[in-house]
Amino acid sequence: MIEHTTPTPAAESRPAYTVAGFLSAMAIFAALIGLAWHPLRLIGPAIILSMVAAGMAPRGNRLAFSAVMVSTACFFLGLMISVVVDRPLW
Repeated sequence: MIEHTTPTPAAESRPAYTVAGFLSAMAIFAALIGLAWHPLRLIGPAIILSMVAAGMAPRGNRLAFSAVMVSTACFFLGLMISVVVDRPLW
C-alpha cells in the first residue's frame, strides 16, 4: 500500500523576516562606512538598526547576529581610529 503525505515547508517565511534581513544588511553597510567617515553619525544608528533587526529576525538568524557583532566592532574600531588620527568623532 502506498502512503501519500503532503509536504510541509521547512520554515515559515514571514514579511518581518525579510525586513529584518534588509535592516541587517543596512546596519552592516552603515557601520562599515562609519569607519571611514564620522563614526558617531553612522555607527550609532547602525547599532540601533541591528538591534531592531535582531528583534524581528527568527531565533538563530546568523545575518542579524553578524550585524550586531559587526556594528559593535566597528563602533570600537571607529572611535579608536578617530582618536589615533585626530579626526572628529561627530
